[in-house]
Amino acid sequence: MGHALQRAWLRRGALARVLWPLSLVFGALSALRRLGFRSGLIKRNRMPVPVIVVGNVVAGGSGKTPVVIALVDHLRSRGINAAVVSRGYGRAATDCRQVHATSDARDVGDEPILISRACGVPVFVAPARADAARALLAAYPQVQVVVCDDGLQHYALARDIEICVFDDRGIGNGWLLPAGPLRERWPRDADLVLRTQGAKDIAGHLVGRHLASAAVRADGAKRALGQLRSERALIAVAGIARPQAFFDMLRTHQLLPVRTLALPDHAADCDYLSLLAGIPSGATLVCTLKDAVKLWKHRPDAWAVPLELDIAPEFWRELDALLQPLLDAKLSSGHGSQTA
Repeated sequence: MGHALQRAWLRRGALARVLWPLSLVFGALSALRRLGFRSGLIKRNRMPVPVIVVGNVVAGGSGKTPVVIALVDHLRSRGINAAVVSRGYGRAATDCRQVHATSDARDVGDEPILISRACGVPVFVAPARADAARALLAAYPQVQVVVCDDGLQHYALARDIEICVFDDRGIGNGWLLPAGPLRERWPRDADLVLRTQGAKDIAGHLVGRHLASAAVRADGAKRALGQLRSERALIAVAGIARPQAFFDMLRTHQLLPVRTLALPDHAADCDYLSLLAGIPSGATLVCTLKDAVKLWKHRPDAWAVPLELDIAPEFWRELDALLQPLLDAKLSSGHGSQTA
């Protein structure tokens, strides 16, 4: 049913039209919930530092996590101490805890580990992002900006800047769930919008995505992608929202796997074990960094290829212009330290 819905969400066909009455109910409930937060009937939790939420309005992954990593890197380049909070989608635990590079994805989720490894900044997870943010700031009072990975619809956490990310799907057929992919109606207010080239009907800053020039192994060894072309038993693994996108990127680098194996987004550890059972031990595995969080435990020799972003400079200028007054206000109130 999942694949059928994904296809249905791209156009207003028979299945989408059958589900359309349910989308009206979903839209009404969502509107009431938003009204409750905006009117103050439902409490919003405001942090003592600026909060930037990176999210989307379309169900399924749209490339939010790479944007979070790029955002943290940008803030670091400006001398701003940033940290990250997340729900930790797919984890079994329900507590609030800090994420470390060596954490188990079953406890904290795969994307928070990926962020922790890529950025080297504090990362906290909790079912309620506000709980994660409070715990983070209590443990690291020097943090000046909290970045929330996902959570555009998590209104309980008050935010100062919203960044909405779109991939090539755009808004699909333009209908709300379950008749379409939208979690909220679009257009909606958002401070900044990032979109890929394929999302032609969305107004926003362009973000390009491409594979890094080298793959990395669990022990930190690196290998140029071109060197993987000579592998005769190359097998590609992707457990992300759109596995085919990764496979297509490999082919643009003339990497032609003998097999491509797709797993559901946030696949469980046991799914990777089942997948590995059918792969010859001598095969060379190539995967995404997100897959490596779980795959490296069983195949540390797998080569993970980082995803790199090209974000329009105007985006960063607009972000800085929005953020600096917030930082100045916090500094004048006595929280945080001077930034670059």
